[in-house]
Amino acid sequence: MYWETLPNWFWTIYYIFLLATLGTAIFRFFNKHDKILSIVCIIFTLTIPIVSFFYSFGRARGMNEFEHLLNQFFQGAVWSIFTLIGYLFLLIWWSLFLFKKKSYGSD
Repeated sequence: MYWETLPNWFWTIYYIFLLATLGTAIFRFFNKHDKILSIVCIIFTLTIPIVSFFYSFGRARGMNEFEHLLNQFFQGAVWSIFTLIGYLFLLIWWSLFLFKKKSYGSD
């Protein structure tokens, strides 16, 4: 393969992160906690990998997925802006989830 790619350990952590995020979002949705945020989280969790996969086909030789994402972001590509906003939302989702869990435990 002539394309560069990120190491296998990165992909393992990435997909575990996505599966855990999807699981917590579905759990919170069915327990009627933050239904709108849960729906947004589910949508981002499902669409970000698909969008990233389809737009990674056009990356330059010797450039891995992360370098391609940043390159496209600085060029103003809509898909990369969507992807980075999605990742930021997922990180905020986890911080809210963990913060609320900690505050529930202190009651």
